[in-house]
Amino acid sequence: MTNMHGNRIRFPRHIKQMLAASCFGFALAGCSPADHPMAQDGLLYCAEGNPESFNPQLVTSGTTLDMTAAQLYDRLIEYDPESHTFVPSLAHEWTVTDDGLVYHFTLRDDVRFHTTAYFTPTRHLTSDDVLFSFSRWLDSDHPYHYVSGRGYPFFSSSGVPELIDHIDAPTPNTIVIHLKQPDSSFLANLASDFAIVLSQEYGETLLAEETPERIDQYPIGTGPFKFAGFRKDVYVRYYRNPDYWRAVPHMEQVVFRITQSDHKRMLMLLTGDCDISPYPPARDVNWLKQQSAIQVQQTTSPNTAFWAFNTTREPFDDPIVRQALAHAIDRDSLLRAVYFGHAVRADSILPDSSWAHSPQPDAFSYDPEKARRLLADAGYPNGFSMSIWALPVQRAYNPNARLMAERIQSDLARVGIQANIVTYEWSTFRRRLAEGEHDSVLIGWSADHADPDNFFRPLLSCAAKESGANRALWCDPMFDELLNAAIRSTNQNVRSHFYQQAQEYLATEIPLVPIAHSIRFQAIRNDLEGAALSPYGGVQLRGIYRSLPKLPSQLEEQP
Repeated sequence: MTNMHGNRIRFPRHIKQMLAASCFGFALAGCSPADHPMAQDGLLYCAEGNPESFNPQLVTSGTTLDMTAAQLYDRLIEYDPESHTFVPSLAHEWTVTDDGLVYHFTLRDDVRFHTTAYFTPTRHLTSDDVLFSFSRWLDSDHPYHYVSGRGYPFFSSSGVPELIDHIDAPTPNTIVIHLKQPDSSFLANLASDFAIVLSQEYGETLLAEETPERIDQYPIGTGPFKFAGFRKDVYVRYYRNPDYWRAVPHMEQVVFRITQSDHKRMLMLLTGDCDISPYPPARDVNWLKQQSAIQVQQTTSPNTAFWAFNTTREPFDDPIVRQALAHAIDRDSLLRAVYFGHAVRADSILPDSSWAHSPQPDAFSYDPEKARRLLADAGYPNGFSMSIWALPVQRAYNPNARLMAERIQSDLARVGIQANIVTYEWSTFRRRLAEGEHDSVLIGWSADHADPDNFFRPLLSCAAKESGANRALWCDPMFDELLNAAIRSTNQNVRSHFYQQAQEYLATEIPLVPIAHSIRFQAIRNDLEGAALSPYGGVQLRGIYRSLPKLPSQLEEQP
């Protein structure tokens, strides 16, 4: 079997077996010529699932954020992972008062919104657009607050709406945010992929047309690409924004090809049917590195895979049961079976690269005998039955949740617990998970920035339980107070002290079991340049260009 350059591809046995059972066994160019996009300079990105929305404010899903946040929108500021500082974006400068309560941003005056077949803007970005965008998630009286009915999980779980006193827009290029109290993580939250800026003019147009829900389905932003089409389970298509305020993207269009199977995505990459494949199978990373047509990029990514328990259900409402479950599973075995050496064991929800990391290995050590004793102490000497929900898509923190669930299922059987594995299509999985139907779930989190708060409040605060982002549905006022004490200080030593206490508290209560901190990989065709891989998640495509032209046969139009 050869690739598009005529070079022979030698597949490992497990890939050959899958190849024989798939449409790739019949046509290397793909299952149908109609599945290819058309572009003078086009980029094919293999995505692992469908976007839930085209508005990052409404989700915490990495799959959705990858497809939307950096492609369609901009934020006031951004976080630079190389310098570890905040840098200008839509705001070219900002100041903070000495008491940490007032943030003053000055906007650029040359930023245009997208012109598309469904909307033509009549003005540039102003502070009214920022006020409109932020008020949507801040103010329950805002006309768009309840549109799409999803809530704003990141902002709610991070406590940002309660933190902000009010926002002013005194001039067209000035936005002023007043806080009720100092918060050392506030700038980091503004730099996250969730704090995007929408068009007020577009929103008002849709309200007049009585179609407000279209703002999240047919997006308008200021980003490097603009929306062109979406076909569920097939593709999302963007065209470049010729009016982009930064350098105009090199690629005329970007197509996200939605392919849930990680092995199929890899095959599409090898045969030229995809240019970029995120989250390649862990077992195949070393083999991919040997392929002359492929670059494998990697970075130390601050992420954590974890096993969360629904603490609102019996018997998971008992900390002793949760402690037993923690001691029942062999996490070192999971690292070998699932990550193939591309991860380290997690002994805290906070990654080991964080300045506030305080490992608690004894709390999660593999000890089946201790697990049995704890189960007996909790009144379950003969165990019980439970479900393990397995993430249906691949992420940097967990390349194969189904396999992980099977290994955990085997471990639990040794201590008398019968576990059933549950999974659904990605959108259904997230909806039912948010409704609290699970007993436990294998999922995880990738940081948006370096502040430790990003791993605590969005995942484990009481506000996160209310927003649906807290997968353990765990609310503990004492834990919340430790987090609040940490963010009220700007002194790193003081903050580290409170975060250490928080990690010790989690090691006793165990609403979740941290499993792994994984290396993030991305596989790309070797004719691509400018495809930087950020350690803080997200996908940035605007700087990518091709050193060799795409073959015409690979650029056929979608039907």
